[in-house]
Amino acid sequence: MNYFDIGNRIRKKRQDMNLSQEQLAEAIDISTTHMSHIETGNTKLSLPVLIKIANALNTSSDELLCDNLVSAKQIYISEIADILDKCNNTQVRIITDLVKATKQSFDKYCK
Repeated sequence: MNYFDIGNRIRKKRQDMNLSQEQLAEAIDISTTHMSHIETGNTKLSLPVLIKIANALNTSSDELLCDNLVSAKQIYISEIADILDKCNNTQVRIITDLVKATKQSFDKYCK
């Protein structure tokens, strides 16, 4: 795991939200120094801290851990493929219909 890259992604998300290190650190109840060390990759961050950071930045932990959004998306696609491999034809058709309906609802209501 490359903590330097994770720290860079955290920094970019923080800056995109116009938050200072101090503001983010305060929001997740860690010291500014610890936040600085996380962003520079000089410390390993714990899972609870990673989750708090992701929540504070309105993002997923996947997006912070993965090299880019495409990598995070590939994780989900792979997971879905594994699920579908265990389904019979009827189940695959039903799941496909559900995914299509969900996508249509997102397109309609989440603009």
